[in-house]
Amino acid sequence: MNVFKLDRRYFPILVTVALFIVMFAAGSIEYNGFFSLQVFLNLLIDNAFLLITAVGMTFVIITGGIDLSVGSMIAFTTMLSATLVQNHHWSPWVVIPFVLLVGSFFGWSMGCLIQYFKLQPFIVTLAGMFLARGLCYLISIESITIDNEWYKTVSQTKVYLFGKNYISISVIIALVVVAAAIYIAHFTKFGRNVYALGGSEQSSLLMGLPVARTKVLVYTLSGFCSSLAGVVFTFYMLSGYGLHAVGMELDTIAAVVIGGTLLTGGTGYVVGTIFGVLIQGIIQTLIMFQGTLSSWWTKIAIGMLLFLFILLQKVFISRKKKSGAAA
Repeated sequence: MNVFKLDRRYFPILVTVALFIVMFAAGSIEYNGFFSLQVFLNLLIDNAFLLITAVGMTFVIITGGIDLSVGSMIAFTTMLSATLVQNHHWSPWVVIPFVLLVGSFFGWSMGCLIQYFKLQPFIVTLAGMFLARGLCYLISIESITIDNEWYKTVSQTKVYLFGKNYISISVIIALVVVAAAIYIAHFTKFGRNVYALGGSEQSSLLMGLPVARTKVLVYTLSGFCSSLAGVVFTFYMLSGYGLHAVGMELDTIAAVVIGGTLLTGGTGYVVGTIFGVLIQGIIQTLIMFQGTLSSWWTKIAIGMLLFLFILLQKVFISRKKKSGAAA
């Protein structure tokens, strides 16, 4: 009798997937040329860096934390990459591992402050946001254009799938990150520890789980993902600039929440985050096809969706508590 009963844990992600399907169908009915594989692939091409960042943020929010430094870390990565390649003539094969190491260390440092000094993630990562953005302007207050042939080749390379439909190398990187994240979240001890920590830190401690190591590693992972997103953003823009990715941290949090991850922690799926990113992309695409609306309507639509999903989370949490009390 209970074979087809829906597990409540999957309700938020199912709402997200259904919303994406409805929006894509509506665009296909309203606008000629909208229903095509390339339009869908363009959502990934234009939002590969956001998807990578959102993967790291998903792990952080599942633990009940937050990371406000990701947008600034992306900008700092672009600036550091640009100055090392253009001004100091470093090889891209040295620059990319170096900036990934810097981003990981940045995240690790914030994780240590949060865990060992018992500081609030909001305050620590807010400080990290200002620090990373300020470091951009220590390098240069102007944009640094990258004319390195290797970066240009990676930026312009198209990987053809079916006929004339193509994706970029950045999309391949993003999909590899997503696949790795799904494996880590659901098939490793670290992933199980992340969910346990988000469910209850006190219970995790009583069960003997490595809470401190898990929390620090989660912020290290977020730092790595944001710096990798910065590398991808560098491919996308072919420049470094201190004003790159302004507000990206809010777009990232919105994508994760719209993707069904609860802000209270303990529940969330990387797959849902993918659709949260795609929904933001499809809103931008719908506005572009419409042609007369300002791009600021994207922010308005995302804000309204965010309010809606936070209300859904409130209902979900309330029912969860009631069912727990009844049990």
